[in-house]
Amino acid sequence: MKPSKPWKLAPVVSCEHGGNRVPARHRGVLRGAARALDSHRGWDRGALELARELARALAAPLVASTVTRLLVDANRSLRSPRLFSEWTRGLPREERDGILAAWWAPHRTAVEGLVRARARRRKSVLHLSVHSFTPRWKGRARTVDVGLLYDPARRPERAFAARWRAALRERRPELRLRTNQPYRGIEDGLTTSLRERFDERHYLGLELEVSQRFPLGPAAEWRRLRRDLGETLLAALEEEG
Repeated sequence: MKPSKPWKLAPVVSCEHGGNRVPARHRGVLRGAARALDSHRGWDRGALELARELARALAAPLVASTVTRLLVDANRSLRSPRLFSEWTRGLPREERDGILAAWWAPHRTAVEGLVRARARRRKSVLHLSVHSFTPRWKGRARTVDVGLLYDPARRPERAFAARWRAALRERRPELRLRTNQPYRGIEDGLTTSLRERFDERHYLGLELEVSQRFPLGPAAEWRRLRRDLGETLLAALEEEG
């Protein structure tokens, strides 16, 4: 699906937990973390694959971090207690600063730079931050398949999320679609940080959260969901005008 006319929203796609890579210089720090690295704690399984497909569908730039969040979490602010994991938060300050400079700051700076550059050329930017989540949390099954996270106080975000959800619900009525679940859209994250820098006329920040039961399940079902997410997102952008 190609736009019949230029969209009002200029899309940017990011993926903060796209891999569980451990840079060679830090392997000693994460020694003993093998199980955590391969779990939802280490990365968002399937998120990078989905982000790449959405970026291609939108002809949008993609910024992705593939370093494990057990080293540093690219989706957390400097003030967040979850910025570092139990393996890294006790490191000397100089070492933590080095990790931030090498693996946290470049991702954040790249995304903000794209948003700023596109906002200068277009009226508004749609930043889509792509994530996945574990289908079970603390022993309980989550009743969400796809979540759209946004700030309810920002009308353009609320309206766009409603359009996308409506298009996806029409396409896939069996999916358990939720807004601001399994997390709140105003919790600490990259989109929340960027809202502090850009007003709602120039920046719409949405987090897409997909249950990892899809990338861990049948390949055909996962392909279908990726396709449907992309096509309904394009439809929502077309409706935006």
